[in-house]
Amino acid sequence: MAAAAAAAAAEQQSSNGPVKKSMREKAVERRNVNKEHNSNFKAGYIPIDEDRLHKTGLRGRKGNLAICVIILLFILAVINLIITLVIWAVIRIGPNGCDSMEFHESGLLRFKQVSDMGVIHPLYKSTVGGRRNENLVITGNNQPIVFQQGTTKLSVEKNKTSITSDIGMQFFDPRTQNILFSTDYETHEFHLPSGVKSLNVQKASTERITSNATSDLNIKVDGRAIVRGNEGVFIMGKTIEFHMGGNMELKAENSIILNGTVMVSTTRLPSSSSGDQFGAGDWVRYKLCVCADGTLFKVQVTGQNMGCQIADNPCGNTH
Repeated sequence: MAAAAAAAAAEQQSSNGPVKKSMREKAVERRNVNKEHNSNFKAGYIPIDEDRLHKTGLRGRKGNLAICVIILLFILAVINLIITLVIWAVIRIGPNGCDSMEFHESGLLRFKQVSDMGVIHPLYKSTVGGRRNENLVITGNNQPIVFQQGTTKLSVEKNKTSITSDIGMQFFDPRTQNILFSTDYETHEFHLPSGVKSLNVQKASTERITSNATSDLNIKVDGRAIVRGNEGVFIMGKTIEFHMGGNMELKAENSIILNGTVMVSTTRLPSSSSGDQFGAGDWVRYKLCVCADGTLFKVQVTGQNMGCQIADNPCGNTH
């Protein structure tokens, strides 16, 4: 119908000239054109649910993980930038190179200014030294300076220097290579270095202690001295003197042998004139007595011509 009407209208227009259409005819014609256009646009179109389509990109957990990775990389980049700036400021890298140190082809690392370091670990067979004709100054800020190789340790503190080693130690002249001091007693006999007159130790274990032929051997302690031998203690000398403020105790499993003259010096004992009266003043007088077996004891003097014959004495009947 529509096609026939359109053909008739076209034929009438062509034969009689242009023909005016009514509003209704124009609306019908416009509606027909829209229907034809929509049918052409939807040709071959199949509607599908969007949820069933293949999704591209990072969504859900993968998207969150990607965001976390990006944030982590950003943080690492910031840290790397800070470290680079710190190294730049400490090493002082400029247009002319590094102002604080030099790197040589031989592997030498030279510091050109005062350097603040915590712990230094030299490589295998490395050497730490100073420049020619200049001293190498190593200082610690209120802390000891420790040189350690394995179990051997040298600690330099404010008031003392200590050396700790499980094997031993040797001091030698770097020019002549002569051994000045060694604790290898199987090869070298222990001698104090030249100029050292005394040795201060808490405990010493050795087979023999001797002095030079022209000097005396003096052993001094502030508190208590213990001399112990696994197979006995032998003390030999031209003159042996013991000076002590307290008691002297001799212990032995079998016997104690004093092979020599035992003498008690009275030069340091206090004395008074013969004219003083007994018991006068603040003095208390004693007489030193000895038993036949060598036991010493004292007797308070209360009168003239008083001897060791008292009722209470350690000698028993033999005086």
